Amino acid sequence: MIGTYPQTRLRRSRAAAWSRALHRETMMTPADLIWPLFVTEGRGVEEPIGTLPGVSRWSLDGIVARAKEAVALGIPCIALFPNTPAGLRSEKGEEALNPDNLICAAIRAVRDACGSDIGVMADVALDPYTSHGQDGLLGADGQVANDATVEMLAAQALVQAEAGAHIIAPSDMMDGRVGAIRTALEGAGHAHVQIMSYAAKYASAFYGPFRDAVGSRGLLKGDKRSYQMDPANAEEALREVALDLAEGADSVMVKPALAYLDIIWRVKERFQVPVFAYQVSGEYALIEAGAAAGVGDRDALLMEKLIAFKRAGCSGVLTYHAPVAARLLAG
Repeated sequence: MIGTYPQTRLRRSRAAAWSRALHRETMMTPADLIWPLFVTEGRGVEEPIGTLPGVSRWSLDGIVARAKEAVALGIPCIALFPNTPAGLRSEKGEEALNPDNLICAAIRAVRDACGSDIGVMADVALDPYTSHGQDGLLGADGQVANDATVEMLAAQALVQAEAGAHIIAPSDMMDGRVGAIRTALEGAGHAHVQIMSYAAKYASAFYGPFRDAVGSRGLLKGDKRSYQMDPANAEEALREVALDLAEGADSVMVKPALAYLDIIWRVKERFQVPVFAYQVSGEYALIEAGAAAGVGDRDALLMEKLIAFKRAGCSGVLTYHAPVAARLLAG
């Protein structure tokens, strides 16, 4: 039971920096960060992304350099996303199953260069590979066909696991895909490969810059509301998480992060499992734009938001600010 004023003065513990550090409830280190990176063709290529200031697409040599940078900064994991050339995108996204596609080549390159010093997460979804920009295969009615897509996602996950991915991260939001992927991994001798499920991925307005980064914004026909979650729903997120855990997910993700702190909190409270948040491209871009407009200090803005994710219950955060945050946390 709390005391009363003046015997109790809560400002006493806030008066000095050493005391604030001593009483701090939520801690964050570089080990709480996952750095998303975009892969493109070529060598010596860096392609700045206009809607994501400070973020670029990198050719394989650049991805390897970023992975080594992450190791030096104490960031334990990178997440890879491809900018598939237009000529390799198709109605059925077959390039996703190519063992020599950009993602698989990047996984091998990072594993060869860094060994076990860093974890590699691979995105499982078809939108970077389809000519229509949807995360799955289209049926005769023009809608995304769940079960046919799940079969292909399981095959995609196997290709990535064979390339050396440590974590398979299905971001598609198809029903049953976690169970199918887990069964495929176990059957192919990849029982050690983790699944981090995008369990509560919302149909958000904050994804625009990401779609620019992977080259799918101009391709997308229609929207993704038939499989991504309605932003108005919370109880449904708990059902999604429960299903994914039952099907074999090792950890779960909430995406986006800032507008869904309540979901992060509820998932952690209900299930007591590792929960990750993805500070998505639009959230990143708003910080950069706000700082550029003089709204506030960029470093202070980004760190306050990252702490909020941890305070809500996150084990870690996927953020494009990962290297900046790691340097700030290192002092």
